[in-house]
Amino acid sequence: MEVLKHECGVAMVRLLKPLEYYQQKYGTWMYGLNKMYLLMEKQHNRGQEGAGIACVKLDAASGEEYMFRERALGTGAITEIFETIHSQFSDLTSEELNDAVFAKKCLPFAGDLYMGHLRYSTTGKSGLAYVHPFLRRNNWRARNLAVCGNFNLTNVDEVFAKITNEGQHPRRYADTYIILEQLGHRLDREVEHLYDRFTQEGKVGLDVTHAIEDNVDMSHVLQQASKDWDGGYVMCGITGSGESFAVRDPWGIRSAFWYMDEEIMVLASERPVIQTVLNVTADQVNELLPGQAILVNRSGHMRLSQINEPKEPHACSFERIYFSRGSDIDIYRERKKMGLQLIPSILKAINYDVEHTVFSFIPNTAEVAFYGMLEGLDNHLNQLKVQQIESAVRAGAGHEEISKILSKRIRSEKVAIKDIKLRTFIAEGNSRNDLAAHVYDITYGSLQPDVDNLVIIDDSIVRGTTLKQSIISILDRLRPRKIVIVSSSPQVRYPDYYGIDMASMNQFIAFRAAIALLKERGMETVIANVYSKCKAQLKLPKEDMVNHVKEIYAPFSDEEISAKMVQLLKPKSVNAEVEIVYQTLDGLHEACPDHAGDWYFSGNYPTPGGVKLVNKAFVDYMENEMEM
Repeated sequence: MEVLKHECGVAMVRLLKPLEYYQQKYGTWMYGLNKMYLLMEKQHNRGQEGAGIACVKLDAASGEEYMFRERALGTGAITEIFETIHSQFSDLTSEELNDAVFAKKCLPFAGDLYMGHLRYSTTGKSGLAYVHPFLRRNNWRARNLAVCGNFNLTNVDEVFAKITNEGQHPRRYADTYIILEQLGHRLDREVEHLYDRFTQEGKVGLDVTHAIEDNVDMSHVLQQASKDWDGGYVMCGITGSGESFAVRDPWGIRSAFWYMDEEIMVLASERPVIQTVLNVTADQVNELLPGQAILVNRSGHMRLSQINEPKEPHACSFERIYFSRGSDIDIYRERKKMGLQLIPSILKAINYDVEHTVFSFIPNTAEVAFYGMLEGLDNHLNQLKVQQIESAVRAGAGHEEISKILSKRIRSEKVAIKDIKLRTFIAEGNSRNDLAAHVYDITYGSLQPDVDNLVIIDDSIVRGTTLKQSIISILDRLRPRKIVIVSSSPQVRYPDYYGIDMASMNQFIAFRAAIALLKERGMETVIANVYSKCKAQLKLPKEDMVNHVKEIYAPFSDEEISAKMVQLLKPKSVNAEVEIVYQTLDGLHEACPDHAGDWYFSGNYPTPGGVKLVNKAFVDYMENEMEM
């Protein structure tokens, strides 16, 4: 119901044949450019604030441009970028447009390497200057660098201090600029080292340049730069001389997948995107492993390199619950299982009255979990039917009575529909709230008023804002006896610092419910003690910190917090009884066994930087409360 923003999506294409090959085989030298468009468009869900693309030509002559970049803002950024690129070909004759040799020599974006990015910001910084890829120019091709990433670092301040102490002067205090300068600095050192080596060997002029470009070791560059990074990331880059790389964080927090054959190497944030764009099977697509980099050099040779030692795996479970496309074979199964596992809690909430309950879902991302829920309900109903038929047979029931039992069905309906998007130019409070209540529309007549329960499954309930302002009130118009809101994921209790826009404590309805419970039960000392402990933690090295915010939740069961949420979110005008049912942590791990990253649910942050920031977030919350 509430849109969560994911940091970013990335895409890379490395052509392994000359452009003439693709012109002859596929009828266009734009094969790589077209694949990049599809890889980006298929990941549109991962970034709608802006997008960008960079391109490198391998064989440009001196004086000819060899590195190109195009960026745009807004939800239509991908379309705008590729329209701009193709507009540069509009005046060409048919012969020129189909001449790969001409394109390679004369046309922008007729290159061998492409790198694309889709942006969702979690920093609050906006504008074209903050849209990836970022570009670092130099007269030496090997020292030109473009980078983009799906990432959020928790120790940008430390990295910034380190590189400025080394004498660098980043143009902006922004994580991507800082990473660009750090990688660029290490790339400069690598090139300088090679220059010294080859000049000592007696090489001069272009021979030195070619030797450098043929021997740049990007794995060494990445090892030196990334050892300081704390956070979740997939960092991608291309150099002017034709090196390309992508490196994943050692905890495996952020995801990346790659595919390679004799014609092409591609990388993307999600597996089914590659499957669809290249028409390959899931087993042909490889996952980039934690701490690993994929590198393709100027000559097209690919190698995998372990840049950082893998840590305890904490792959982001929200990728499975919400962000990634549900068309992935494993994610589809996992989301179904998350819905199926909620059956005991759902049945308890409706007092096992399946006959007088209608089941539905909001939003579309919860649809797969809804199918899993229906499967579990069908299993439950079938068990009931068996019991009832056995009893009826023993009692001598006839055909009609048994047919009546067999005809029972789970009642599923499309109850709620996303109708409009609230326009933010309406600022006046009452008008805005009234419009917010109409974001969703309902299907009238979809249940029996005052008789039926209504169960609605969602993928996550984070802030509760949409529930309070719109969902509960609009569903109550159907006059259900009881409304049960089901979350296929557990209670979100802690901020995320690895790429999701959940950074402050007070935005979480679970946190507000726990604070309210502590206050109403006279346990304010718990709040004060946690504040004191968190404040004291900030004086320690981040490696020595512990998450004391867990103590806010410790006195209460999940059910107590959910019940308090209902009190906070249920509008006074609503007549139906309301209950919120959440997935358990154990249920999540059972459904997604290979994605153990659950810090937003459990508070178990995989990196020291995350622990540091959650303590600071609670201190900020308390000090803001004190000022009010």
